[in-house]
Amino acid sequence: MIELIGIDKIYTNGAVETPVLRDVTFQAAKGEMVAVMGASGSGKTTLMNILGCLDAPSGGVYKLNGVDVFSHDDDAISAIRNQEIGFVFQQANLLERVSALDNVLLPLIYAETYPSGAKQRGLAALRSVGLEDRVHYRPDQLSGGQQQRVAIARALVGNPPLILADEPTGNLDRRTGLEIMAILQKLNREGRTILLITHDANMAAHAQRILTLRDGTVTEAEKPEAPLDAAKELEKLPAERGEQ
Repeated sequence: MIELIGIDKIYTNGAVETPVLRDVTFQAAKGEMVAVMGASGSGKTTLMNILGCLDAPSGGVYKLNGVDVFSHDDDAISAIRNQEIGFVFQQANLLERVSALDNVLLPLIYAETYPSGAKQRGLAALRSVGLEDRVHYRPDQLSGGQQQRVAIARALVGNPPLILADEPTGNLDRRTGLEIMAILQKLNREGRTILLITHDANMAAHAQRILTLRDGTVTEAEKPEAPLDAAKELEKLPAERGEQ
C-alpha cells in the first residue's frame, strides 16, 4: 500500500541546506501495522508529513496504492489525502466548545460534498472506540484518553484505508496508552493499514514490523515473531482503584 523509493528531504534557509531525510526506502503492505522508531531529530515528523501528503519530498517517489502521489497537482494530492488517510496525533487537537460528535464530523464538514448519513457515520466511529455514551460531551468533560479516542474516531469517519498515528500515546499513562494501542490493533485486524510513529520501544513492539529511523535514514528493520497484544496486557494490569 505504501512504497517509498529514495525519499530525500532538504530544508533550505538562504544558502544553508539542511538534509532531514536521506534515501528513505521501504514498503508497507495493505493491512500491515508498521512502527517507525527514532529519537527526537531523527526525521520522524518530516517522514510523517510526507506520508500524509502534507509536505513534498525534495527527491524520490512516494506511491500510495500504486499512485505516484507527488506527480499530481495540489488539488489531486488534497483529494488523495482526504480519501485515503486518517491522522491521529500526540495532541488530540479537538475543538473545545463543541461535542465529541461534532469534532468527529469535522472532516466530513470540510469535505467538498457533505455525505448523506454523516451523523450516523460519526456515531458509528465513536461506537467503534467505545464512546457511544460520550457523544454529547465536550473535550473538557473527557479524560485525556477519551479525547484521544475521539481523535481516532475523527480519523475513521471518512473510512480511510490508512491510519497515520504520530506518537498517539505520548501524553498518556501506561494503562491509557495500552487502551489506545488496543484500539489501533483492533482497527488493524479489521483490515486497516496502520503506520505508527513513536520513540517508545514498548509501543513499537505491538506492530508487525519495526523500522528504525536514525539521522534521516532507515537503518534497521525488525519483524517480531509475536507482536505484543495490548488487550491482553490490559487484562494483566492491576485493577484501578474503584474497579470491582
